[in-house]
Amino acid sequence: MRKITAILVSLALGMCLLSCAGTTQQQRGAKTGVLIGAATGAILGQVIGRDTEATLIGTGIGAAIGGLAGHQIGAYMDRQEQELRAAMAASEAASIQRTQDVLTATFKSDVFFDFDSSTLKPGAYAEIGRVADVLNRYPQTTIRVEGHTDATGPETYNQQLSERRAGAVKNALAQRGVDARRVYTVGFGESQPISSDNAANRRVNIVIMPIT
Repeated sequence: MRKITAILVSLALGMCLLSCAGTTQQQRGAKTGVLIGAATGAILGQVIGRDTEATLIGTGIGAAIGGLAGHQIGAYMDRQEQELRAAMAASEAASIQRTQDVLTATFKSDVFFDFDSSTLKPGAYAEIGRVADVLNRYPQTTIRVEGHTDATGPETYNQQLSERRAGAVKNALAQRGVDARRVYTVGFGESQPISSDNAANRRVNIVIMPIT
């Protein structure tokens, strides 16, 4: 029976990889949920029933549950992405990107902070407020606030500055009603440059991930 379980799991994982090509975000979420659910159900079927019939029943139940969860995540993030893009459409302060079901709002650091400062500018609160309004409507997500600097100055100092800036953005989100338990911060300092232009490397990312 272990062989049956191993075969089912291998097939499910293989189909996961194949299903990710040429589909929409929502379709990928649904297919992945179905296949992972099927594999999990197969394992549970063997654990509970220890026979082929129980394995097949478990596979069917797992597929149904996993498919629903996957579909919900894709649709949920679709709606949140649309609202976030609409909220930021009137602003040139941020760019919005999506990778699978993870949304990233990237803000130029000089929109939020003066040079060598971790104190938010007055204008930063309006930008953060736009994001916070959307986050508050979609509580089934976690938020990672990332601070990044350029390579000017000592590496250790840049690391600490990036951490303080990420913390300042988290506090501002909390002041606008975003549950602080959903938000965590990380400072990357100068370790993740994206350009030869220092200004582009100075940035803050707000990364939004579904709770699964």
